[in-house]
Amino acid sequence: MNRVVVLESPEALARAAAERVVTAASDAIAARGRFVIALTGGSTPKVLYRLLASPVFAGAIDWVRVHVFWGDERCRPPDDPASNYRMARETLLDHVPVPPAQVHRMHGEDEPEQAAAAYEHDLRATFPDGLARFDLVLLGMGANGHTASLFPRLSAVRERQRWVVAEHVAEVSMWRITLTPVALNSAAEIVIVVAGADKAAMLARVLEGPRAIDELPVQAIAPEAGSLTWLVDADSAAALRTHDTPMT
Repeated sequence: MNRVVVLESPEALARAAAERVVTAASDAIAARGRFVIALTGGSTPKVLYRLLASPVFAGAIDWVRVHVFWGDERCRPPDDPASNYRMARETLLDHVPVPPAQVHRMHGEDEPEQAAAAYEHDLRATFPDGLARFDLVLLGMGANGHTASLFPRLSAVRERQRWVVAEHVAEVSMWRITLTPVALNSAAEIVIVVAGADKAAMLARVLEGPRAIDELPVQAIAPEAGSLTWLVDADSAAALRTHDTPMT
């Protein structure tokens, strides 16, 4: 079941997401001695990552026990402006003491299929019991209904065995590497963060319309034994028929 939480502003949205990361990290470290998170790319998370790097939030997480993965990556070098890794490094990772060996980036500069296979190997070494049990996965949603690099009318959303695949996305004229629903839906918790009026029509279609994962890949996100929360701002929630009263 989807839990939808509406926040009054993008700033309140970022704060709610940051608080969720802190809580998930504390719970996981207390229970298992480590916190494994998958980060998302795009523009919306930048505010979240900067907030997590600020003294109040950064000091609330035991970063030496954190393992950082990504949900997807553009097939570009790590210093490319389009790199999800670069964005997270500049806004968050350069400012907190995560051990470098625990930052698991996708090697977008490598041949895409090889990079996907290498990332799956890394994930399976991290989760040797055969289940990609991330403590928290952060995702976004594009105005076309994609999430991670699961794009409409492509095959990655239908993958049933591999945890990571590479796929050429003609819509953006680029190869992408992405976690598949097999890996994503094994997470203990998934939070999808959505902001902006340009997402309003799609958010309503995804949450209130019929299930059609080939057209709306974000609908494939349904944790098998975990929780799913949508954190959305008031602008992106404007077309929903029913939703919670916006929280400040």
